[in-house]
Amino acid sequence: MNRRNFIKNTITIGSGLVLGGVPYCRGQAKKALIESTKSRVVVIRNSGLTSLKQARDSALMRKLLDQGLRKWFNHQSTADCWREIARPNDVVGIKVNCLAGKGLSTHPELVDAIIEGLKSVDVKEKNIIVWDRLNQDLIRAGFTINTKGGVKFFGNDVAGYSSDLVCYGAVGSLVSRVVTEYCSILINVPILKDHGIVGVSVALKNYFGAIHNPNKYHDQLGDPYVADVNMFDDIRQKTQFTICDALVAQYEGGPPFMPQWAWPYGGLIFGKDMVAIDQIGWEIIEEKRRVQGLKSLKDVGREPTYIAKAASVDYQLGFNNRQQIELIEEVI
Repeated sequence: MNRRNFIKNTITIGSGLVLGGVPYCRGQAKKALIESTKSRVVVIRNSGLTSLKQARDSALMRKLLDQGLRKWFNHQSTADCWREIARPNDVVGIKVNCLAGKGLSTHPELVDAIIEGLKSVDVKEKNIIVWDRLNQDLIRAGFTINTKGGVKFFGNDVAGYSSDLVCYGAVGSLVSRVVTEYCSILINVPILKDHGIVGVSVALKNYFGAIHNPNKYHDQLGDPYVADVNMFDDIRQKTQFTICDALVAQYEGGPPFMPQWAWPYGGLIFGKDMVAIDQIGWEIIEEKRRVQGLKSLKDVGREPTYIAKAASVDYQLGFNNRQQIELIEEVI
């Protein structure tokens, strides 16, 4: 049975899929283990960024990216930083977030800078894939679809999903073939924004774009579903680094772009620990809400409890305890 017929003949029930009345589930992820006792998060901002249009300055983007990488890896050479992330024979999947269109999506200029960084350490263009859920989402964010030579840009509607259901906890999903088959490593490039159902959308939530049925997993503030998705083996093991695009952020009204609640934060957030990045991102959004006179996410019933769940002993995906997060902030 080919992929299209598999999906067509599959009946969706509850949180999983059933074939012929028999639960079909493979690839249960093993629990992650924390290898250190502290996680580093680097926030690099530009003090001169005062408008949303300025966020598309390619030179500024490269400066922020290079400085953030050098700070996180403690290297003087940016190329040495990229060597810590990717090897010449890697096939690299760059997971962007384009749901909200040009106003609040991963900037193409940032992706271009990441691609140049990968090429500087001999990763071949043909082995780089920039991807998200749908081709149309990428187009709306300013990317051009390409499935042939050079760097590839396409959505899961082109790549397709795994034929086997992957399960962990309360989640059962088909996973993008970009994750399961095409790529050896992943670079997560989410954005920083409020989310009207689960509180915030930063690093962990970005991988809802890797599964075929994310609409099923927004109940209960996404808890435990966001954590469960990030326990899938291919996502957990292949994600090498996260670079959160916080040049333009949004503190209310997400996930769609609402310019009245967006602001030029002017930063990038770097780290390997997606839980720690989400914790810092949540705090940034909460502080902006406070300044703007809005209630906290907890007070409005949208506290992103899935962050604590991902940090819990049952998941161990990272740290949300500030005493275990080494936060380095710099304004350039």
